[in-house]
Amino acid sequence: MKTKTHFLFSVSRSVFNTIPKTPVGKTRQWAPVSTITTASALINETPVENFAEQVKDDDLKTSNAGSRRWGCLDGDIAKVFLQQQHTDYGIRCLNAVNFPLKGFSEITSQMAGKALHAFCIVGSVNLGIFQTNTLINMYSKFGNIEHARYVFDEMRHRNEASWSTMLSGYVRVGLYEEAVGLFCQMWGLGVEPNGFMVASLITACSRSGYMADEGFQVHGFVVKTGILGDVYVGTALVHFYGSIGLVYNAQKLFEEMPDHNVVSWTSLMVGYSDSGNPGEVLNVYQRMRQEGVSGNQNTFATVTSSCGLLEDQVLGYQVLGHIIQYGFEDSVSVANSLISMFSSFSSVEEACYVFDHMNECDIISWNAMISAYAHHGLCRESLRCFHWMRHLHNETNSTTLSSLLSVCSSVDNLKWGRGIHGLVVKLGLDSNVCICNTLLTLYSEAGRSEDAELVFQAMTERDLISWNSMMACYVQDGKCLDGLKILAELLQMGKVMNHVTFASALAACSNPECLIESKIVHALIIVAGFHDFLIVGNALVTMYGKLGMMMEAKKVLQTMPQPDRVTWNALIGGHAENEEPNEAVKAYKLIREKGIPANYITMVSVLGACSAPDDLLKHGMPIHAHIVLTGFESDDYVKNSLITMYAKCGDLNSSNYIFDGLGNKSPITWNAMVAANAHHGCGEEALKIFGEMRNVGVNLDQFSFSGGLAATANLAVLEEGQQLHGLVIKLGFESDLHVTNAAMDMYGKCGEMHDVLKMLPQPINRSRLSWNILISAFARHGCFQKARETFHEMLKLGPKPDHVTFVSLLSACNHGGLVDEGLAYYDSMTREFGVFPGIEHCVCIIDLLGRSGRLSHAEGFIKEMPVPPNDLAWRSLLAACRIHGNLELARKTAEHLLELDPSDDSAYVLYSNVCATSGKWEDVENLRKEMGSNNIKKQPACSWVKLKDKVHSFGMGEKYHPQASRISAKLGELMKMTKEAGYVPDTSFALHDMDEEQKEYNLWNHSERLALAFGLINTPESSTLRIFKNLRVCGDCHSVYKFVSGIVGRKIVLRDPYRFHHFSGGKCSCGDYW
Repeated sequence: MKTKTHFLFSVSRSVFNTIPKTPVGKTRQWAPVSTITTASALINETPVENFAEQVKDDDLKTSNAGSRRWGCLDGDIAKVFLQQQHTDYGIRCLNAVNFPLKGFSEITSQMAGKALHAFCIVGSVNLGIFQTNTLINMYSKFGNIEHARYVFDEMRHRNEASWSTMLSGYVRVGLYEEAVGLFCQMWGLGVEPNGFMVASLITACSRSGYMADEGFQVHGFVVKTGILGDVYVGTALVHFYGSIGLVYNAQKLFEEMPDHNVVSWTSLMVGYSDSGNPGEVLNVYQRMRQEGVSGNQNTFATVTSSCGLLEDQVLGYQVLGHIIQYGFEDSVSVANSLISMFSSFSSVEEACYVFDHMNECDIISWNAMISAYAHHGLCRESLRCFHWMRHLHNETNSTTLSSLLSVCSSVDNLKWGRGIHGLVVKLGLDSNVCICNTLLTLYSEAGRSEDAELVFQAMTERDLISWNSMMACYVQDGKCLDGLKILAELLQMGKVMNHVTFASALAACSNPECLIESKIVHALIIVAGFHDFLIVGNALVTMYGKLGMMMEAKKVLQTMPQPDRVTWNALIGGHAENEEPNEAVKAYKLIREKGIPANYITMVSVLGACSAPDDLLKHGMPIHAHIVLTGFESDDYVKNSLITMYAKCGDLNSSNYIFDGLGNKSPITWNAMVAANAHHGCGEEALKIFGEMRNVGVNLDQFSFSGGLAATANLAVLEEGQQLHGLVIKLGFESDLHVTNAAMDMYGKCGEMHDVLKMLPQPINRSRLSWNILISAFARHGCFQKARETFHEMLKLGPKPDHVTFVSLLSACNHGGLVDEGLAYYDSMTREFGVFPGIEHCVCIIDLLGRSGRLSHAEGFIKEMPVPPNDLAWRSLLAACRIHGNLELARKTAEHLLELDPSDDSAYVLYSNVCATSGKWEDVENLRKEMGSNNIKKQPACSWVKLKDKVHSFGMGEKYHPQASRISAKLGELMKMTKEAGYVPDTSFALHDMDEEQKEYNLWNHSERLALAFGLINTPESSTLRIFKNLRVCGDCHSVYKFVSGIVGRKIVLRDPYRFHHFSGGKCSCGDYW
């Protein structure tokens, strides 16, 4: 507490500042000598005792001492002061007559109040209790609580109002603990508290945010002293319990109150609003109206906001009618709530209308309008409104900038977001926690986790939202382990966590690499008591679904207190992701039985479960019919899912039919059609649709490019892929991880390993998909040891491998003949990495064992493998029988293959080849007759070469090509050169019963040799020749390609459905093992 001298100096200095300057040539006539002397003494910090004596002497000289009576100002000093302050310093309706009645209550300027107080001091005016109470209130109103407390302490006599005023002053300036201390002092002195004092004390507990226990004690005191019936006390308690989230207690207290006023009703509404229950707010409002109580501006602001949260336009317009009826449409707080409400209704025009017709706008009004634009993604409108706000209002706060940053949270608007970030730094708000949290979200949603990390590390203060935002950013960017490290830091620091923290942590565990961590986080949730939170339960169901643990997902749902539609959608989505259509449909039926209304996400999830031809008739088409009946067919997302579903189930015609029937095609619809055609193997059609997208002006996004690049990858058309990649760079999508991965995959499948390596992200920034693409590309190009080295590098630096990683790795071992290594990797999948074997892994092992000649082991593996064998498994074993000439096993394998699909041409062809190589020509003929009688046709071999924008394809013995004669001559030339170089034809690959000469002739008419001759004729001698074949290259053609590459000195790349063969200098990258 400051000394009396300092206090007098502070309040009296304003007197000196209020004395007008004397115009040149004139004499100040009105200013009393005592005033100037006193002011000078105060400025010079005259000691209190000398100051009092000097005031006394001066006053006796200039005025009648008897005219200064208790409670009033008289004489020249008061008259002139009051006249001056009335005109210049905001004292309203104050004169020597009404000062005893008004005191300092109508002071509107702190300077004027201090000056008046100083005059009272220097004039030795003895202020009464009432005037002193108003003086205390004045100082606290202007935030000068120290002066207020000094005046309070100097009072010789106090009444209840004195204590109440000082108590409310502490609450007003946020000194809540001091307010409690003052109350305890008052109680200790035997002063009986009244309702106003207790209400102020309860308000202190409410506003503090950390004094819940004190609030409970005050409640007990209220009950003990019997003042619970006081409407102000009851209302304050209702507000207190609502503010700490105990709305049930607030409701109970409210019902026990004998009387309610509008503030009581509003306090209960605010409690329900703060607890996220807008529906109950409306119920309380209806009850209030039924009891004939009219609302105030706080009531209507709360009710209007609740209508917005409920997105109930009918209720919103009804409340608007009440607002107009009671004349609150001009209230700034009500208008601000109306702007937010209309924004929630997606009625931006109405929000603008309210804003434009406001007589007065505060910063909340501007922020509400900017937020309305931001809520609907109207970035330019938000920035335009911000421009006018700075021009007209000249005030900006953290809420303004946070709203602007939120609307810039995309790749397209990131440049504006960076600009706002610069303004944040310029205004010195970069230490504001709220703004920093919004910056984290900005960079997270724009895919800039590195920038988000820089913001996070630079934050001097972090709250829980900061930690949660950074964790969510890592998860969104695929850096799940980094996200879990955030959780570990929070645990180590002993920070308080909430349900949002654990929801983000569960999202980070939604990868097979985090199987153990997922169980740990689930256990932490149970220990922390968050397992009953709806958002946590939904996150658990989603996590277990992504981990393929659907039994655990069901258990979580069954133990949840009240699973909602989101929960069931997560369960259905999990079944869809794990290819369990029957379970997905079963879950959807349960939703309908329980009366839970479905939404478009429900329908999209159910449709996503249908991915095989058998699913179409059983589930897909009936669901489509149900969608039409329930009206979801008009939803864009549902339409796109229907397109995708029919394509996945093999009915691309229906996909095209739905697409062609759409009037307004959104970018999502176009993307779905591109992806559907690419997935169905119709790459040319996919690229055609992509071209149409550009022609009609559809905005291309990362999904458009991912689908287009996938189509070029499947077609292995390098030029078109390069053009697409160039467009990616031109439009600024090269930093998008999904597009980068799609481009890498395209270059890998087009034979350009150099480009794959050139655009490969640094190891520390690679996603799992990037690692998988690299391993797969090495395997496909015959770089088996590099594939293994990449896998082990991934284990050291990258994320844990998943099932796709092991498919690529086992494929590399298969094509490289690395039998022992492949078996070791297969064994470590589940044991070390928690990856359960799928059919793809098993097929790789069967092929690995079969090619190496371990046919009995391959057969035994099929019998014991953890998943039922499919056509690919039996076909791999049958192909191995063809290599090693095992006729008996081939017969049994063909029978198994035909049991699965009697129309499978590969079973007949491969078994026929085994018979042919074994000289069983009669069996070969019988098989061909059986194929004819069953109308089964062999897939013809086809090879092609792409020159510029035209594809030249060749079948067996092609004779109708325009250059057929030149090709034939070139083949004769090649035959002569290769034989001179030592080539000996292997006629075992001529699978017809004829003489050796005819067999050799047939070999030279294979499609890949015709394509080779055409390519050598039509491409520059120094260029790499690229040839493609739809079936596995035959062994004898493989030998020819090696000889030709050495003779003509050309690099030749031959791609078949399984791998690339790079021929150069008479050798092949496969090492003659394929």
